Amino acid sequence: MVNDKAKTQDYYVVDFMHILRFLWKKLWIIVLSGILAAVMAFCYAAFIITPQYASTVMLYVNNSSFSLGSSTFSISSSELTAAQSLVKTYTVMLKNRTTLNQVIEKTGLDYTVDELYYMIEAASVNDTEVLAVTVTTENAKDSAELANAIAEVLPVRISEIIEGSSMKVVDLGVVNEQKVSPNISRYTEVGLLLGVLISVIVLVIMALMDDTIHDEEYLLKTYDYPILAKVPNLLDSSDKQYAYYYQRKKNVK
Repeated sequence: MVNDKAKTQDYYVVDFMHILRFLWKKLWIIVLSGILAAVMAFCYAAFIITPQYASTVMLYVNNSSFSLGSSTFSISSSELTAAQSLVKTYTVMLKNRTTLNQVIEKTGLDYTVDELYYMIEAASVNDTEVLAVTVTTENAKDSAELANAIAEVLPVRISEIIEGSSMKVVDLGVVNEQKVSPNISRYTEVGLLLGVLISVIVLVIMALMDDTIHDEEYLLKTYDYPILAKVPNLLDSSDKQYAYYYQRKKNVK
């Protein structure tokens, strides 16, 4: 004899049409959530985040020869994947404590070495021997002063440490009043997308957890039971017969 419990199997059916209909009915919530999230993101980017300003100097890196002990080696820029190896070396020398201290002393600005370290970015321009050093601060004038101080200090430091190396200024930094961050439009777009996404996820969860019987079609599809009777909605204006009966009864009272 087979146990009845063994025959019983529970199935969880996801009605995608029910979810889509539910989302369509709650479309106003999705739209409103997206707009509110976008407005909050805009306000956060425009009024709370401190704007950042950047200034860039360009330096030409030249290393025709260098000495190692008593031996001198000649290196041509074409043989050395120039920008790749030299820029990494010069970036390390740029962001060391001694160089940064000299930059701060030269400008007289109130920054610590650790603060300045994270304000500086250096990279080769299109894999060439031109090194672009960008300084980003909360003040456009400070960014330009620090960038130009680097253009004065770094070539001297390079020549002192690596024999035969030189660095020449290609372009000095200028005061750029156009902020580089935050990107207000990007924050607004992300806020809009997050608002819509979160509201859709919440509504889908609500639809999945909704076990209310809405109509006879739901019963037939879900349980396959015959419908013996239906309780009419007397307040439904689409059913004229019941609506008339309800109105007449109301008038009699």
